[in-house]
Amino acid sequence: MGKLTTHVLDTMHGAPAAGMAVRLFRLDADGHAHLLKDLRLNDDGRAEGPLLEGAGLLPGRYRLVFGVAAYFTGRGVTLPQPPFLDEVPLDFGMADASAHYHVPLLASPWSYSTYRGS
Repeated sequence: MGKLTTHVLDTMHGAPAAGMAVRLFRLDADGHAHLLKDLRLNDDGRAEGPLLEGAGLLPGRYRLVFGVAAYFTGRGVTLPQPPFLDEVPLDFGMADASAHYHVPLLASPWSYSTYRGS
C-alpha cells in the first residue's frame, strides 16, 4: 500500500522541527493548488501518520509548504524582515500509487535541502 510521509530536521539547533506548520496541496493540470492537509509536526518533527495512503494516494503532482520562518521565530531566532526563507514550497510528483514517498526537509533560516527518502 502506498503512502506519503514527511519530517523536518532543524539543522540550526540539531533537533527535529517540532511544531513546524506544514500544508499539503495537490496540483491540478493547470497548476492550481488544492489544499489537502494543514498540520503541525510532532515532537519528533514528523507528521502524525501518513499524509496520504491507500486509495487517497493518487499519482500526480503535489506541493508541501513548510513554515520555516514562523518556526524559527517561535524558537527565539531573530530573523531579518523580510526573512531570507519564509515558507519553503516543495513541488514533487508521485507516479506509483503503491510506493512509499518520504519527503524530508533539512532546514535552517538560511538554507534547506530535500531528497526522496525511504
